[in-house]
Amino acid sequence: MEASSSILSPSHKEEQSSMAGLKEIKGRIKSVKSTQKVTKAMKLVSASKLRRAQERITQLRPYALKLRELIGNVVSVLDVEEIPSKLVEVRDVKNILVILVTSNRGLCGPFNNNILKHTTEFLTEHHEEALKNGNVKFLCLGRKGFDFISRRGYPTIEDKSFDVLSDLSFDVVDKTTDIAFDMFLKGEVDKVYLMFNEFKNVMSQVRRADTLLPLSVSDLGSEEEDGLNSDYIFEPGREEILTDLIPKSVRISAYRAVLESNASEQGARMVAMDSATENADKLLKDLKRTYNKARQAAITKEILEISSGADALANA
Repeated sequence: MEASSSILSPSHKEEQSSMAGLKEIKGRIKSVKSTQKVTKAMKLVSASKLRRAQERITQLRPYALKLRELIGNVVSVLDVEEIPSKLVEVRDVKNILVILVTSNRGLCGPFNNNILKHTTEFLTEHHEEALKNGNVKFLCLGRKGFDFISRRGYPTIEDKSFDVLSDLSFDVVDKTTDIAFDMFLKGEVDKVYLMFNEFKNVMSQVRRADTLLPLSVSDLGSEEEDGLNSDYIFEPGREEILTDLIPKSVRISAYRAVLESNASEQGARMVAMDSATENADKLLKDLKRTYNKARQAAITKEILEISSGADALANA
């Protein structure tokens, strides 16, 4: 009896191992299917948010471009010294503020990594000494950017990220723009950059490093016309108009950057979730194929054992 038990033991162990392997594969298939449901849902949510984000950008762009065109017409016959705004004052750049726009959450492919890498490369190339000396401060709109900057020990504003994406409105973004205005007008910083992803289409985002302050007079005007038309009678005068419109143009530029980044984030997340869903399909096919092979091998082995047992009984 002991000899018989020892002979059957390896076979019994192999059977248990085979059953455990099949159970493990079934568990993995179930897990992948569950994950695939999540990625599909996230793709649909991102698609819906992207549509709304695109609509907001489409509505804002004509206003922003016309505003810049109007300012360009007003300043086209003025010297920079005659413009009644300190927001166009060009200084020697010693201290810099970077408004870094990222997302609060991940699962959006290379969206955050691209703009963070671009920011580091841009500052290293143009302001390496200021960056090393701690003269570059960051105002982070988005938790991912704040985490990245904090890990590298760069100084940030108020030691926190500003959540403008949960309630994305002009008033919320404008509060962070006020911080940049205040620091520039007080002379605490000499230049303010906007780092963000500009939305082109679902598959493409352009990394931007725009100068927010001082406002460049030479860049003002229409993006659709070659020349500026300054043959207007202004009421009130040019100075009063510029005093009101220049700060408004800067604020609109900041708001537009956040909207562009938000649309880029949703597009990147939608593409990432679509890719994840497709990869889950491929993985499921491979797992099902592996499961069927293992199951077929187990069945074949059982048939052989039954046949061998029947032959042994017949020959006994």
